[in-house]
Amino acid sequence: MISLFRNFFQSKIGLPIFIGFLVLVALAFAASDISGSATFGGLTGDDKVAVVGGEPITSNEMSGAMNNALDRARDQNPTITMPQLVANDGLNRELELLIDRFAIGQFAQEYGLRAGENLVNSEILQIGAFRNVTGEFDQATYQAALRRQGITDAILRKDIADGLLAQQLLRPAFAAPQLPRAAARQYAALVLERRQGRIGLVPSSEYAPDGDPTDEQLNTFYSENRANFILPERRTIRFARFGADSVQTVAEPTDAQIAARYEADAAQYAAQERRAISTFVVPTEAAAQALVERIRAGLSLEAAAQQAGFNVSSGELLDRESMSSSTSFALAEAVFAESEGDVITPQRSQLGWYVARVDDVENTPARSLADVRGEIAAQIRREAVAAQLIDLSSQIEELVDTGTSLMDAATQFGLEVTAVPGVLADGRIFGTPGQTLNQAVRPVLETAFQMDEGEPQLAELVAGEQFLIFDVSDITESAAPPIAEVREEVTAAWRRNEGNRIAQQAANRILEDVRSGTPLAEAMRAENPSLTQVERIDLERRELLANPNQRVPTALILMFSMAQGSTKILEEENDLGWFLVDLDEIVVPEVANDNPILDQTQNSLAQALAGEYNAQFAAAVREEVGVERNEEAVEALRRQLAGEI
Repeated sequence: MISLFRNFFQSKIGLPIFIGFLVLVALAFAASDISGSATFGGLTGDDKVAVVGGEPITSNEMSGAMNNALDRARDQNPTITMPQLVANDGLNRELELLIDRFAIGQFAQEYGLRAGENLVNSEILQIGAFRNVTGEFDQATYQAALRRQGITDAILRKDIADGLLAQQLLRPAFAAPQLPRAAARQYAALVLERRQGRIGLVPSSEYAPDGDPTDEQLNTFYSENRANFILPERRTIRFARFGADSVQTVAEPTDAQIAARYEADAAQYAAQERRAISTFVVPTEAAAQALVERIRAGLSLEAAAQQAGFNVSSGELLDRESMSSSTSFALAEAVFAESEGDVITPQRSQLGWYVARVDDVENTPARSLADVRGEIAAQIRREAVAAQLIDLSSQIEELVDTGTSLMDAATQFGLEVTAVPGVLADGRIFGTPGQTLNQAVRPVLETAFQMDEGEPQLAELVAGEQFLIFDVSDITESAAPPIAEVREEVTAAWRRNEGNRIAQQAANRILEDVRSGTPLAEAMRAENPSLTQVERIDLERRELLANPNQRVPTALILMFSMAQGSTKILEEENDLGWFLVDLDEIVVPEVANDNPILDQTQNSLAQALAGEYNAQFAAAVREEVGVERNEEAVEALRRQLAGEI
């Protein structure tokens, strides 16, 4: 209930959920391989996990959707693994989305909607992953991107076409849903609803056994709960940095080199004059001249502009050429003919006439060769170092491209290699709390988690100044470790689980007493004198919704979905115990017609109606085209993705 209202009053639902999924898959180019033919544990890539209107969804397509879902999940949690995603019902969610996608596409085509080649092409042209460094679509970049993602041109085009068909079909249907005023009043009253009661906790720690389990008990428990002990993928990242200190000592610039550079950059060292002005533009010359006369008579330029209804613009110091290009030639000439503080004669602009004042004059004298000799010499040395560094990086890149290992390349060029084992996808170091990967290497972390072992790459950390050659020397896949490695953790979890089982029995006895009329706190003390965790609750529903980023306790969610006078039990997460939720009273206020929350509720729920309409429409479309799930293939795929086979 509480999550429903959180969505109603905090979410922004612009498009139906599965349109967002299609756009994410197709237009954001996050699809993964759905065309391979690998075989895992008896499940082939061509096995059908579902059939939608006669069109099969293969296990390869479903695997691709799951890889895509994992990528999206890692945007929020970089260390999440595929087994964890599967354990959180990710496979079923993604399969339902994929079925909706297929069904909507077929339904749209059946009723004459089309996504032509030109329309699909236009969408492809807008995808940033297919553009080169100039921002233009590039065929070579496009093909390389497809290869990296392991998909074909045809697969991508079908994804995009399905998304376009869904938009054509659904946008008109869900464009402007309206919630009746009477319905909005009921929901608004629920937001203002107040509930009073008590929540008690029977912690599992009170009943956890002190002794150790037998090997058989522990092995059975571990086998049934392996997903809770999965360790994240970790990698050993090796790297060697090189920069200016890695190149040979450069020769000192000669007098001839310095003189030649001075001549080439003569304009840079010549005397310069720059000026800053404040100005505004008026429509006619007569008006401009009248304002200039008033300013010269003692009125400030700012006051004159304000009285005439204009805004003054004050600029930075500019030389004559820069000012001419940013304003006009005539204005620049006039400004550079006056002294600091003077108001110039009005000059024409494209929009009228300039009224301007010279605010500042800066004169920089010419600098002789002797004055800038050291500056030029340092610049030439920097350029020589940069040239050697670029040459060094090119040599290393050529070695890497021809198959040379990182260690061999580092040895050849005298670079020091650092190896960091146990790196997680978010940069933390496995098994060492508080330790993270060197910040200088963080820019290549994402790439390092996409690389194969022993395939070094070159990265530029600071343009033209700092480079990095890196590779992955060891990859430990995400999996549950042998029980011997986590025996203490498994034993502690077994104790919590056993304690939780006994705590449930105690909670059920307390529940019976409360339902027989015994107050909650008294019933808990009668069961166990140490059970004293009872909290009085007196809250409005909107108080729970006040902070959308704060997680609402599950016991409060239950309290706001119960009937008045009822008592229920609820298991706390992670085998921590059992809540007893006792609801005494529900107070539902009348909502006046002029209460702002009524309009807010009506507007918010009108947006949320699109999601409800979408769910109903998707269900109708699925029934129309026909959907059949192959639960055996789904289960086989689940076991494969969970690492059980």
